Amino acid sequence: MPSSARPYRSVLYIPASKSRALEKAKTLPVDAIIFDLEDAVTPAEKANARALLADALAAGGYGDRVRLVRINGLDTEWGRDDAIAARDMECDAILLPKVGSPDDVDALTAITGDTPIWAMMETPQGMLNAHAIAAHPLVDGFVLGTNDLAKDLNTRFRADREPLMTGLGLCLLAAKAEGVVAIDGVYNAFKDEAGLEFECNQGRDMGFDGKSLIHPAQVDITNRAFAPSVDEIELARRQITAFEESEASGQGVAVVDGRIVENLHVATARELLAKAEMIEALQAG
Repeated sequence: MPSSARPYRSVLYIPASKSRALEKAKTLPVDAIIFDLEDAVTPAEKANARALLADALAAGGYGDRVRLVRINGLDTEWGRDDAIAARDMECDAILLPKVGSPDDVDALTAITGDTPIWAMMETPQGMLNAHAIAAHPLVDGFVLGTNDLAKDLNTRFRADREPLMTGLGLCLLAAKAEGVVAIDGVYNAFKDEAGLEFECNQGRDMGFDGKSLIHPAQVDITNRAFAPSVDEIELARRQITAFEESEASGQGVAVVDGRIVENLHVATARELLAKAEMIEALQAG
C-alpha cells in the first residue's frame, strides 16, 4: 500500500504533563497524536512532563496512531534537554516549533541524529523558506501553526482565512513538491461544530492531509471531512473499472459520467481507495 495512503485526518495535541490525557489518548479515534512539551506545559512542569511522557511512550498502548513529540525551541532553556530526551523516546518523529530555515532542522538533527523531524510552520520566515525546509532529508511532515502566523502577520480573523492563504499555499506547494505530510492548523472554537466543519472542508479541498486539533470533541467531524466519502469511493471504483475495460479494448481513455478518465485519474482513484482501506483497517483495529 502506498505511503500516501496512510491517513493523517486528525492530529490531536495532548499536554505531556497530564497523565490522564496521556492515558485517554490511547482510546481516541485519531490518526496521530502530538505529545506537547511546549505551549501546553507551564515552565514549572517542563522537566516533569518530559519524564512523564518518556514513561508513557515506553509503556505503549497507542496502537497505530502516529506519535509526534513537540519539543520546546532550541533557543529556550528547555529545548536541548527536550531534544535529548525525545531522541530516545518511543515516538515516530520529533516536532520542532517555529522552523524558519533548514538550519533550524540541522541544529536539531545534530542532537537527535537520524530521527525523523516534523516542522511547525508558523512564521513568515518559515513560509518563505518552506520549500528548502520540506527538502531537508529528515523532514517528513509540516504542521501549520496558524495562530502564531496570524499573530506575526497582524491579520484580523476571517472565517475564510483569506489573510493566511499565501502562507498556507506556499507550505502546501512545498509539501507536495517534496512528498511530505501537510497538516492544517487548529480551529480554536472547539464548540463551534459548523465553523470547524467549514474549515476542515476548506483545508481538505486545498490539499491538506488532515487537521491539527485542540480538543477530542473535534475528532469526529475532522475524521469525516478528511476521509473519502461514500460517493467518492463509488466513483473511484467506476473510474478504475471503466478505464480497465477501455484499455482492454485498445482505448487510452474512458468516459464516466460524461467526463474523460485517463491514467492520472485512475492513479488518483486507486490512491483514494487505498486510503479508504487503510482507514477501515485502522477502525477495525
